Amino acid sequence: MKIFTVGSKSFVTSFQLAGIPGKISEDPKKALEEIKILTDDSDVGLILVSDDITESIDDELTALRSKKSTLVFALPAAGSEKNEVDYRVMLKKILGV
Repeated sequence: MKIFTVGSKSFVTSFQLAGIPGKISEDPKKALEEIKILTDDSDVGLILVSDDITESIDDELTALRSKKSTLVFALPAAGSEKNEVDYRVMLKKILGV
């Protein structure tokens, strides 16, 4: 199973440094289209999305989650109020490692 990220340049780049590929998208509607494409790929098991992107497309993501087997998980974006986030620790918790 593959993991992908979708979000701002800094969000995606943070995960790319750890070897996780991503799609840079600052626009929520374009991000939603990227997420739909990724959920159609049977090799993708987890999509991590920055929470600043998900705020305005939350209803659409909920509908998508109910139809697809791919996990779509929102994480705090860089500079958000949840600023002290260790993405490695959070990813390990998500994956149960």
